[in-house]
Amino acid sequence: MMDVLSKIADAVEEAIDKIPDSKCRGECIGMGADGTSTSQIDKIAENTVLAFIQRNNIPLNVLSEEIGFVDNGGEDTLVLDPIDGTSNAIAGVPLFTVSMAVGKNSLSDIHTAYLRNLATGDVITAEKGKGAYKNGSRLSVRKAQMDDLFLMIYLGNGAHPSSFDLAKRVKSSRSFGCASLEMVLVAEGEADGFLMHAEKYTRAIRIVDIAASALVLREAGGEIYDLEGNVLDMDFDVGCRSNFIAFGDREVYDFILRTKSEISPTPIYGICANTKSPEAKEYARRVMKALEGCDCILEEDIAAEFGTKGFPVEDMKVDIMVTIGGDGTILRTSMKNKAPIMGINAGGVGFLAEVDAKDIEEGIMRLRRGEYVVEERFKISSWYNGEYLAEAVNEAVVHTDSIAKIRHFKVYVNDRLMTEVRADGIIVSTPTGSTCYAMSLGAPLIDPRVNAVVIVPMAAYKFASRPFVVPADAKVTVETVMDNGCILVVDGQEEYEIKGKTHIDFIRSSETVRFIRFNTDFYSRVREKLVNAI
Repeated sequence: MMDVLSKIADAVEEAIDKIPDSKCRGECIGMGADGTSTSQIDKIAENTVLAFIQRNNIPLNVLSEEIGFVDNGGEDTLVLDPIDGTSNAIAGVPLFTVSMAVGKNSLSDIHTAYLRNLATGDVITAEKGKGAYKNGSRLSVRKAQMDDLFLMIYLGNGAHPSSFDLAKRVKSSRSFGCASLEMVLVAEGEADGFLMHAEKYTRAIRIVDIAASALVLREAGGEIYDLEGNVLDMDFDVGCRSNFIAFGDREVYDFILRTKSEISPTPIYGICANTKSPEAKEYARRVMKALEGCDCILEEDIAAEFGTKGFPVEDMKVDIMVTIGGDGTILRTSMKNKAPIMGINAGGVGFLAEVDAKDIEEGIMRLRRGEYVVEERFKISSWYNGEYLAEAVNEAVVHTDSIAKIRHFKVYVNDRLMTEVRADGIIVSTPTGSTCYAMSLGAPLIDPRVNAVVIVPMAAYKFASRPFVVPADAKVTVETVMDNGCILVVDGQEEYEIKGKTHIDFIRSSETVRFIRFNTDFYSRVREKLVNAI
């Protein structure tokens, strides 16, 4: 198979050498199957591959950037990017390849990869289980020096703003516009990682771009994760796209996502528990035993259960907080302490908790070994009459202070009237809170990566009064139109009296809450904790 791919690359190289100039190479001749424009050089390269396969009766289906899927009746499929780095090829930048990989259905079952830099002639190959090679020399990733990182980072016009922040955090970074070769640089130990984080799904990577280089990297000892912490896999579908982090050293992945790199290598652990839970003392005992040998500080209520000294949550100087209870325990803790939180569920649904009670020992061991990521979520702050009140992880709720009494509200976004409604109250919720109170009122679930808040009328008089999703950076103002008072409740923990004919402002806080996560897949969490819950 490798010999066949080499001959195909020869044919492509010969064909594009005949294109007279850059103007002809870059001429747009239509739209590809992936929805992007097709240049002359792309189509010539693709036609060359298709013709070679047909002429030589090679039993391979083809999945290509321009034409899509071609069924030739084969068991295997050639995943083809005829020219990766088209803009480089047009501009005369010597970084563009023909990229070919062979497999059956997805990125995970690709068994053969072949790349050729059509400007330099460098050949990069890999076979599953047999290693990766460049010009015959074996490739191997390198151990990262965290204070001297060199990263490849996609910084094009579709890049997520966090990518530019990352470029400022590392010693050196580059964006070459050729994903296959950028991945190869990681595989050969010349770069430490490659981040592809597009702000829009349509600008993220396609399987044809990285099918070959992914196998090369994995055979060189590296790995590729999506941004949720899962090993990257993609179906053979040109419409499917993904963001990812490719790396040779797992510490690079952690650094990029601002994970445990911010936590001391010998952390001090705090233990905070809801002592109203009948299992709290037993669960805390199991946690302390699993943390034996580590520095631990107990919150005063659970410490009293053991007859030992404890501290108020706000005075606990710890690197990681372990909470035992439900979501309320996590929210109360986050109000008073900024340490990353790992929740052990001793309550009901425990949507924010990471570890079930039956898995305490395993969860603590993973925590001690550093097998986690730290997920940051934004908070919203509440201001009344120009005075700061509190910050919410989930939501801030303005509701009537009298039973069965409706209130009249006006809601503004950046000082412009959004809606006027008669209702029991108004919820202003973060994405984190969208799976809580807001959800119970029919508001949409919001992926925590979405930079938005949702404004939800509570038991509105008019059926047409529906939730609004607005940018997280907007100022949301809730005005109480009538003389009658209301109550502001923050995360179900703090209450404030709100007078009639006044207003409360809600803005995104500069503070965040951080959760220890072993699995950052939001959708599986929704399925397990909400869809299948009683």
